[in-house]
Amino acid sequence: MQADEIDPQAKAALEQRGRFPLPHSRRGLKLLRLVTRPAMWLQNRNPPSVGATVDRTIPGPAGELDARLYLPDTDEPVPTVVFFHGGGFVLGSIETLDWLCRHLTRESGCAVLSVGYRLAPEHPFPAAVEDAYAAVEWAAENPDALGGVDELAVAGDSAGGNLAAVAALMAAERDGPELAHQLLIYPAVGIDNDQQSVRENTGIVLSEADMEWFGDCYYVTDIHRRNAYADPTNAADVSGVAPATVVTAGFDPLRDGGKAYAEQLVGDGVSTRYENYESMVHGFMTMRDVDRTHEAIEDVAHDLADALGEQ
Repeated sequence: MQADEIDPQAKAALEQRGRFPLPHSRRGLKLLRLVTRPAMWLQNRNPPSVGATVDRTIPGPAGELDARLYLPDTDEPVPTVVFFHGGGFVLGSIETLDWLCRHLTRESGCAVLSVGYRLAPEHPFPAAVEDAYAAVEWAAENPDALGGVDELAVAGDSAGGNLAAVAALMAAERDGPELAHQLLIYPAVGIDNDQQSVRENTGIVLSEADMEWFGDCYYVTDIHRRNAYADPTNAADVSGVAPATVVTAGFDPLRDGGKAYAEQLVGDGVSTRYENYESMVHGFMTMRDVDRTHEAIEDVAHDLADALGEQ
């Protein structure tokens, strides 16, 4: 599950990025959101080209949601992947994952609709879930405004992986949009402090205090933590959800929770490909100078293309 050491390129990327200490307070959070904006600009510098990008808003349950549509370089209609960014349900935006979404568009040949959602602690659970599912419903109802084809998938990283998984579960349980695939990149699901991955890897990217703070901001009460729409590992039956790709990283506290959900999917008969990148860390899919990152993006993009008929 874990290599002997972190990939040297990933380790160098961590050192170059540095780490913004999380403030664990509302006042400090506002400042952190401001000071991390320049870092996002640097991360997304010289972005890979796609056919076109369109910044827009889409209707949400409590107001308009920011979204960015990435279109591949083709005149043909293509399916769409609805993507949700990570950030512990507290941080992040459509800008955070711009580089990754562009690569997914290029490698999969699909349109990618990256959707922003309301963040905690200002908007705790279930606000983000309601926004995510509303975005999926809107995408299903408006293919002409997106890639032009009815086929649809969901994807996300970390907290966004949680939202993608929950949206897939809601679609199955509510007879909602038919999803061809769900791509869950080191999803924030099934986390338990007793897991080996949590005990051994806190502090590399995420500290135990960080994860507790994210959880307190988002879930607020233990009752919410047990809701299947807050964490799909709480669901008694996931047999009706879309086929899945689940990606984890060896040096990631979230590794064992993601693996457990992949096993839950398989146990309930859902076609699932699980891939653990043993020498990688949480967030590695945004590390632009890491060779293994590009290989992983190509692999998961091929899964999307296969599921959506773009191969």
